[in-house]
Amino acid sequence: MSRLPWSIQIGLIVLALGAILIALASVAGLYADLALLSPLLANLFLVLVLGLLLGAIALLIYPLWRWWQASQRKRVKRPPVAPTNKASAAQAVLAGVQQQVEQVQDEVTRQVLRDRSQAIGQDLEGRSLHMVVFGTGSAGKTSLVNGLIGRVGGQMAAPIGTTVDNQTYGLRLRGLQRRLQLTDTPGLAETGVMGTQREQQVRQLAAEADLLLFVVDNDLRQSEYAVVRSLLEMGKRLVLVFNKLDLYPESDLATLLQQIQQRLADQIAPEDIVAIAAQPRPVRLNTGEWVTPEPMLEPLMQRLATILRNDGEDLIADNILLQSQRLSDETRQWLNQERRQRAEAIVDRYQWIGAGVIAATPLPGVDLVAAAAVNAKMIVDLGQVYGCDLDLESGKALALALVKTLAGLGILKGAIELLSVALQTNVATFLVGRAVQGATAAYLTRIAGYSFITYFQQGQDWGDGGMTDVVQQQFQLHRRDRFMQAFVQDAIAHLDNLVPSPTDDPTNLS
Repeated sequence: MSRLPWSIQIGLIVLALGAILIALASVAGLYADLALLSPLLANLFLVLVLGLLLGAIALLIYPLWRWWQASQRKRVKRPPVAPTNKASAAQAVLAGVQQQVEQVQDEVTRQVLRDRSQAIGQDLEGRSLHMVVFGTGSAGKTSLVNGLIGRVGGQMAAPIGTTVDNQTYGLRLRGLQRRLQLTDTPGLAETGVMGTQREQQVRQLAAEADLLLFVVDNDLRQSEYAVVRSLLEMGKRLVLVFNKLDLYPESDLATLLQQIQQRLADQIAPEDIVAIAAQPRPVRLNTGEWVTPEPMLEPLMQRLATILRNDGEDLIADNILLQSQRLSDETRQWLNQERRQRAEAIVDRYQWIGAGVIAATPLPGVDLVAAAAVNAKMIVDLGQVYGCDLDLESGKALALALVKTLAGLGILKGAIELLSVALQTNVATFLVGRAVQGATAAYLTRIAGYSFITYFQQGQDWGDGGMTDVVQQQFQLHRRDRFMQAFVQDAIAHLDNLVPSPTDDPTNLS
């Protein structure tokens, strides 16, 4: 029956229940007749019938029970439906970034990031498609831009000649609903050497563009190749424009284009490498007259039209995704900075609480178990800063694991030796023992705190080397002379307040 459809199985169950009711009526009549002949025989008959009835009920309940189990197994949470297109994906990513922005605590920073995220969202709705032209100063970028503007129309104060600053023009392309923006940029140096500011400007322009045009007039120089690679690594669509084809014999031109295609194999599609002549050289006719041919831009115009019409919306969505990711990275940096400041304040507070606990303990040496009790509450507080809800029991387990690591690595002994030497020249003799105990407790709590900051920053992951490597690294960082000098001075300042009052016992964590 288990292999039959559930609807058929339920129908059979209903029929079976009806048959059982009819059978019960017949049994009741037969029992009454037997009771008249022999009460003992009637009772035996009743026991037999009840046994058969219970068996039948069990057979009926079993498939129902199996069906209920199967339905429970199927009641699992479905994964979220992936966006069906890039625009939907961009909207989903942007929504996630906006939620991330709201976690920033600084109001001014949060508002700035919020405004930027809203601007990105508006860009997704109806902004122009943005193309940016790059290339060296001699490659003919401006001639190409002037030629495109002359063919497409709609220019806005188009300059003629060398570009000394970014110039942007508004264009219209037939069959394309969105407007176009075309930006001409100052030429890159022939050697490819750019100042830091210029390089940042190039990357910023490229990041905001939907489509990049990179103009060359010969085989790719190493400097040009490096810039092209850098732009492609940003995830941008790039069309390589080979200008001045009229200067090369046809066979040489074919060889150059083939070399460029091989060099950029698996990075740029062959059809996105286009040869043109934006400003052909004058040609002398047989009559002796010099004539300047029309710009040969049709191959590029056709390729751009194909890209923009077929992939224009995806290019914008890709750009929104990239900008959203950059904003997400920037927001994460702010969040990490804020969380780090809060976490360091927590560690600073608990290290002196731990010092007070140990200094107040009448036992010789440093009581790591007492320190673990303080560290447990510190770990819970650090977890809250990084959005990890830990209960106190989990904090205690992590603190005890760290205590074992500290003991196993010999860090306790090393800390006592470091601080004993440092304090002997700064503290009165009768205070040295007490000061060493308290300062060592504070020092170990600090190492523990910064180790757990690393742990929470990495998503509750110690990394490949585990807790041991993280603790060792923090110990090495916190034993440097510059830090030790500042720490000892801070410890001396806290010596008078190391012993907490009985009413403020930090180890009372219940």
